[in-house]
Amino acid sequence: MTTFTIPDGAEATAPAEERGLARDEVRLLTAAPGRLTHTRFRDLPELLEPGDLVVVNTSPTLAARLDARRADGVVVPLHVSTILDDGSWVVELRRPDNSGPDLGVEPGTVLALPGGVRITLLRCHSDRGRACRLWLARTEPVPTTAYLRQHGRPIRYGYVPADLPLDDYQNLYADLSASGGSAEMASAGRPFTADVLVGLVVRGVPVVPLTLHTGVSSPEAHEPPYAERFAVPEATARLVTATRQAGRRVVAVGTTVTRALESATGDDGVTRPAGGWTDLVLGPDRPARVVNGLVTGLHAPEASHLLLLEAIAGADLVAAAYREAVAQRYLWHEFGDSMLFLP
Repeated sequence: MTTFTIPDGAEATAPAEERGLARDEVRLLTAAPGRLTHTRFRDLPELLEPGDLVVVNTSPTLAARLDARRADGVVVPLHVSTILDDGSWVVELRRPDNSGPDLGVEPGTVLALPGGVRITLLRCHSDRGRACRLWLARTEPVPTTAYLRQHGRPIRYGYVPADLPLDDYQNLYADLSASGGSAEMASAGRPFTADVLVGLVVRGVPVVPLTLHTGVSSPEAHEPPYAERFAVPEATARLVTATRQAGRRVVAVGTTVTRALESATGDDGVTRPAGGWTDLVLGPDRPARVVNGLVTGLHAPEASHLLLLEAIAGADLVAAAYREAVAQRYLWHEFGDSMLFLP
């Protein structure tokens, strides 16, 4: 896997707008065989060709961080990763200072949540050979879908020093009327603005949607992604297959789009309408079948997402791009700079 060290001061601690930039003014590193170039994200339409296809994830970001009170009275962050089909929750209990997951809790732990809700941690959702980080939990009473909007805040990690409004974590094209949502922002799409979308259309590059609701991807523990709910509509599937058959590029905006598209693509390379839950993990044993271009943010060292990048672009190109990003002091994480892989 690609290895590197994030330079001191290279973690984006606030949105671009708080740094005096528009969303689409973050830097964009384009990595293609034998070529690494530096532009701004607003230049994306000119970097693609007419007939290419851009696929975005319209999942909205949820206010998935709740204040939970332990039996000893200490208030700690609780991250709601996923709400399962039966109404149970998959959650991560954090340390009081939010420096990482609390790995010392026991089954049966009861926590008090805002609004008179109590939550009981039942069992490990999946220990993956580690101490338990994600828990299957039962809430009483069962909250409505409006509960997180009323009582929650966006999930944030230590490199972001202060709480920010939920709007800062929403992509321009997020479907705010959706019944579900993502625990964390599908952040590869954050730099998109109306000007960029119009520029793509004028360039002859259609933009089509799908949905994948992401769970937590805590940077302190580099597990592969857990099963996530997704839906690839019929029109999107048809255009993806037609684009590949025409020899053009299918450019996924983020690892979430890649996971959903590849989950809907068969061994024959045909993408079909699909939905449900996917546990697909791309990597050396399962390379990409349909995605051959990727817009992405900059991931932490050893993050499992790097294997997905390598499954699309190859290990050498990903390594070269990250070496260049380190050298040029690009900014990491959801409010940072962007990469475009065109292998």
